[in-house]
Amino acid sequence: MASTLTLVSRPALPRESFDSLIDHLGNAMPLSPEATFNVQQSAERLVAKARFENADSTALRVKAQEIFDAYIASGAIKASDACVTVVDSALTDAPRVLLLMDVDSTLIKQEVIELLAAHAGREEEVAAVTEAAMRGELDFAQSLIQRVATLKDLPDTVLSEVIARVVYSDGARELVQRFHAAGHIVGVVSGGFQQILDPLAAELKLDHALANNLGIKAGLLDGTVHGQIVDRAMKEKMLRAWAAEHGIGMEATIAAGDGANDLDMVSAAGLGVAFNAKPALREQAGARIDFSRLDVIADLVLNDFEA
Repeated sequence: MASTLTLVSRPALPRESFDSLIDHLGNAMPLSPEATFNVQQSAERLVAKARFENADSTALRVKAQEIFDAYIASGAIKASDACVTVVDSALTDAPRVLLLMDVDSTLIKQEVIELLAAHAGREEEVAAVTEAAMRGELDFAQSLIQRVATLKDLPDTVLSEVIARVVYSDGARELVQRFHAAGHIVGVVSGGFQQILDPLAAELKLDHALANNLGIKAGLLDGTVHGQIVDRAMKEKMLRAWAAEHGIGMEATIAAGDGANDLDMVSAAGLGVAFNAKPALREQAGARIDFSRLDVIADLVLNDFEA
C-alpha cells in the first residue's frame, strides 16, 4: 500500500533549515528512487511530501521519527521546528475522513475547569490536579469529580463569563474549515463541559461534540457531574461510533489531543496526533506537533495547498 512521508515546518522556519532536514531524511530513509519530495507553502509553513509504494507505513513512520529525533539530538534543529510523520494512503486517499479532537489545550488554549475554578479562588489547586491527570498520574474520572466539587455554589452566570474568555488554538478555525471544505467530518470529545462546548461547536459548525454535564440547581453549580463521565474509554468509544455512523473505516480516522485522557482514541485512530502533548501521549502518537499551529493536521493529510 502507498504511504506519504510528510514534513511540516513551524511558521517562518528558514527555508535552508527545512531543506537540510529534507536532505537528511531523504538520505537516511529507505526511499525508492521515484519517491521525490514535493515542497509546497501552507500559510507561513513549508510542507514536503514524498509518496512511495509497497512499504510498511508503521515501520517507516517509526524509522522517520527515530531519524528526526537523532537529528534533533545533534543540535541541527529543535523539536518545535518541524513535524515529521508517515501517513498511510488509506487515510490520505479516503473519500471521507473523520477528525476527532480533544478540546482543552487542543481545540482551545485553556483548561476550562481552571477558568471556572478561578471564580471560586481555587485555580492553583485545580490546575495542579489537572496537570497530574493529564500526565496520567491520577485516574481522570476521580480527578474530575474532585475538581468539579470545588465549583459548588458558583452562580451559573460564570459559564457565560468563561465562554467569553475562551481562546481558540492558533489554526483551529482554519483546520475545521479546511476539513469541511474537503467534505470531511469534524468532531470534538472533551473531558470538559457541555455547557461550555455547545456554543463553541455551534460557532465552528462542528459535526459532533460531546463533553461532561455540570450539575446546576436553582441557578447554582451543584459541584457534581451528571451522567457518564467522558474519560479516555469514552473518547475512543465515540471515535468508533461516529466513524461507523458516517460509514468511515477506522483507517480513515484522525484523533488529536494533548494528555493521557486522549491515549485510547489516539492509539485507535488511523493517525494519532499529539499536539504540544504530555510525554505519555507523545510516545504513543503517530505524529507530534510541538509548535502552536493546530492546522498542521490538515497539512499532514490534505492536498489543498495554493498553487
